[in-house]
Amino acid sequence: MEHWDRTFEAAKTDRAKVIKEELVEQDTTFLAIYLEANNSCLVLLSEREDKLGTLAIAVPKPKDLLGPVSSSLLLGEKNAVSARMFAEYVAAKKGKIALVSVYLDKLSEMQAQTFFMHLVDKVMKKEAETEREKEAAEI
Repeated sequence: MEHWDRTFEAAKTDRAKVIKEELVEQDTTFLAIYLEANNSCLVLLSEREDKLGTLAIAVPKPKDLLGPVSSSLLLGEKNAVSARMFAEYVAAKKGKIALVSVYLDKLSEMQAQTFFMHLVDKVMKKEAETEREKEAAEI
């Protein structure tokens, strides 16, 4: 029985990390859901409620190759610039495949980019802090 308990605990720690954040600016709520697996990250950025929006994927270059991250749109076109920009940013920062969705209801991409960038940085910082705490607890 003890073996199964240890196996279960190990499996729990290797699961994907999920972080939710929100920011209220200009009487509008901006939301972020960040999910990180071993080889990829998924970020949902939305205005007012959690919804899937324009979806982009970015793939980082291997460490031994120089050059920018490559990205492409998978779904939608309304917020293509923001979705690709944030996907490339996350992929470059994390060194993993990044999928980013951007859903906007009332505001334009340009109006929301600053708020979404703040949210992306916030969830990535929170994930890094959680990872450091986990490593410290293991020592």
